[in-house]
Amino acid sequence: MAANFDYVFIMQSLNLDFNPKRLERYLTLAWQSGATPVVLLTKADLVDDPWAYVSAVERVASGVNIHVISAHTGDGMQRLNAYLQPGNTVVFLGSSGVGKSSLVNALARQEIMTVNGIREDDSKGRHTTTHRQLIRLDSGVMIIDTPGMRELGMWQVSQGIGEAFADVDVFLGKCRFSDCTHTIEPGCAIRAAISSGELSQARWESYCNLQSEAISHEEMLRRKKQWSKGVAKFSRHRKKEVW
Repeated sequence: MAANFDYVFIMQSLNLDFNPKRLERYLTLAWQSGATPVVLLTKADLVDDPWAYVSAVERVASGVNIHVISAHTGDGMQRLNAYLQPGNTVVFLGSSGVGKSSLVNALARQEIMTVNGIREDDSKGRHTTTHRQLIRLDSGVMIIDTPGMRELGMWQVSQGIGEAFADVDVFLGKCRFSDCTHTIEPGCAIRAAISSGELSQARWESYCNLQSEAISHEEMLRRKKQWSKGVAKFSRHRKKEVW
């Protein structure tokens, strides 16, 4: 999506787009990039009580700064100044219709991005941004606006998963047996944490699902590399036979 940036603004709007499971994926990718993730809950003007959403985000984004903003009314926008310092590069990440283009315009204080509406039945956008765009604000801040994403795969995110699921990671490696499957073994730290309420079952299941997906993708990459090497080796042999 992008590289060499300081912050990742992970955006979810306070309408039907809000999805903590998707947020876990975004956080994993953001941490893997080495940049600092920041969660922006956009379109705050659409709800009466945004703090219920903040609580939901805090359960999956421990230690990550969360800001409730509205590009339409200007609410919360001043809090972004801490990240928008000259020389910093910020990448916007979020699904289509989340308000990335509107936020760019608000920060630039001019209409430099086209803004389309969303479908009322599901709050999905119409892909205003269809490719990555690098935008330099007058303040010297660089913004990378990415296309809206409806599917997000886990590719080589071993470090990012550990960061995004720090509440799970703290219990890993503390089981009685090093090869614990966290199912029936005695002395399992994971199951003990779930039983005591220190770790939620939902978070553990999310971690397992993303970890399994990441392993599957890594295996796919490994097989693809082996196939490419095999093709290259076959081609070299064929050239020798011809000559």
